[in-house]
This record gives sequence, structure tokens and C-alpha cells, in this order.
Amino acid sequence: MEELEHTCPLPRTTLIEPAIFTPETSCECRAPHEKLTVEQARLGTPVDRPVRIYADGIFDLFHSGHARALMQAKNLFPNAYLIVGVCSDELTHKYKGFTVMTEEERYEALRHCRYVDEVLRDAPWTLTQKFLEKHKIDFVAHDDIPYSSAGSEDVYKHIKEAGMFVPTKRTEGISTSDLITRIVRDYDVYARRNLQRGYTAKELNVSYINEKKYRLQNQVDRMKEKVRTVEEKSKHFVYRVEEKSHDLIQKWEEKSREFIGNFLELFGPDGTWKQMFQERSGRMIQALSPRGSPSSSPPREFSPSRSPSPPSRWAMPRTSPPSSPKGASASISSMSEGDEDEK
Repeated sequence: MEELEHTCPLPRTTLIEPAIFTPETSCECRAPHEKLTVEQARLGTPVDRPVRIYADGIFDLFHSGHARALMQAKNLFPNAYLIVGVCSDELTHKYKGFTVMTEEERYEALRHCRYVDEVLRDAPWTLTQKFLEKHKIDFVAHDDIPYSSAGSEDVYKHIKEAGMFVPTKRTEGISTSDLITRIVRDYDVYARRNLQRGYTAKELNVSYINEKKYRLQNQVDRMKEKVRTVEEKSKHFVYRVEEKSHDLIQKWEEKSREFIGNFLELFGPDGTWKQMFQERSGRMIQALSPRGSPSSSPPREFSPSRSPSPPSRWAMPRTSPPSSPKGASASISSMSEGDEDEK
């Protein structure tokens, strides 16, 4: 137990609990606390003698720029113990201006940052030698830009001259002032946003006329959103119809090609229907035409017992058929004359 009483608080190894608050009386560190140089701190110190680094600020609207600065401070030396001082509302309002978050909210925000080992409430605006000795601070971490405030061109000037200052780098593009500027610039948007979420005009310090204007704008925006949604659905529907139409046209073309191919195969110049028609026509002609005697049959011989019968007197001489009506009448007249001679 005696050894524990004479050791410094060690850096946090687990993150299941928030950082502790600095005791109101004095530092609990009872280990020998000789002064360190930056080179000695970079080489490393014993486990029970961490390098105590102090970083202070307002930390209003705690953001990634704050967290990155504390991360750099925590990783300056191999065995570092990071103490973060947070100024009270009274000091901040006096020297810098009003804050969005209260001091208690800012204390709690720092306690839940993974790089912080200890939070010092109601931190002083200017660091004194007595304060540094009380909390056994080895180095002070802050960005290297001169910080003019409280009638001083740089409140860290004496820290730099004492060789106790270690610089960190600012994160460009984000700061508490930038965040507040965004809100002020788009005030109407955020006022409408909070009205829509149930805040009253009194809570937002909005006049009656502006409240009605914001609510009307919210209704217009909702209507626009509905129209936009309908348009998107319509576009999706039209796209699906076009896609289906394309598929139907493609299938119709395929079926058309198939139908035309089958039609040509059946009724084309060399189609099946023509062949069937020719076969049936040939069968019908063959069935209707008389069968002729074979050309190779021998000539018929008369029997010797039979003599050819004499020609009949009424036998008509073979004449060729008349080629015209006149020829037919001439034939009839000649036949009548012959009959008269026989009489």
C-alpha cells in the first residue's frame, strides 16, 4: 500500500470508464518529480514516472479538431499522462465570448475522449508557475500560433521561454467558430428543422410571423418531396414498361421470323405444299387418262378361213373433217348427189 501512495496516477489502459477529475487540493503524484527535458521525455521514463502533459482550452461544441489535438499531445512521448484543463463559463464569457455548451457539458465531453487521462475543471486563463508546480506539469501542449488574450500578445510566451512548450498542429477546415458560422448562415433552415421536430417558436425565439412562414415553407418542401417521389416512381415505372416493351418486341420479332420461315417452307417455290399439289395433280391426270395399247404388240393376222368382208355399200369414205362451215356444206351436197346417181 505504501508503494501505491508514492506513485503517480498511471495513464489509462482501459476505456470502460471516463477520465477522472483532478482533485481540488493538490496533485496525488508523490513520486520524485525532477524536471525533464524534451529529449529525456522522448527517450522514455519509468512506468511510475509518466510525463505529465497539460493541454487547456474551451472545447465548446467538441469536434474532431479538438480530438486530434489531444491525440497529438497524448502521443508526444512514450509514457505520457494527459491532463486537460477546461475553462469555466465565467472566464470564457469574460475573455472570449458566449459558449453554446455549458461548462458541465464541456467537462463531460472531455471526460469521454479516449486520449484524456484527467480533466481539470475551472482551469486558469493564464498559467502561473505556482499552478504548474501544484499539478507537477512537465510540458504544456498547444498549437504554435501566438494566442493573444487578456492583454497579452501570447499567453504561452513564458511557457515557451521556459522550454516547457510542445507544439501540436491545428486541423484545417473545422473549428467551433466555423460550426457556429454554418448555423448562423443557415439560420432559417435550422429554425424550420427544429420547428418540424416539435420545438416551439418560443423555445427558438422565433416571432409569430416567422413561425407561420417557416411552417408554410415546411409544407411546401414536403409537397415538393412528394412530387419528387412520384416522379421517381413514374420514371421507374416507365423504365420497367420500356424494358417489358423491348422484351415483347424482341419476342414478337423472333416469332415473326419463325412464322415467315415456316410459311416459306410450306408455300415457297420449293415448299412442301407445292410438292404435295404436284403429286396429287399427277395422280389425278393418271387416273383420268385412258390406258393406250402397248406399242410393241404384234400386228393382228387374219385367219385364212375368213375372207375380208366386202365393203358395204353404205360405207362412208373417210374424209378429213371440214376445216370451215363452207367445207362442211360442200361435203353434205356431194353426199346428196351421190345418192341420186345410185337411184
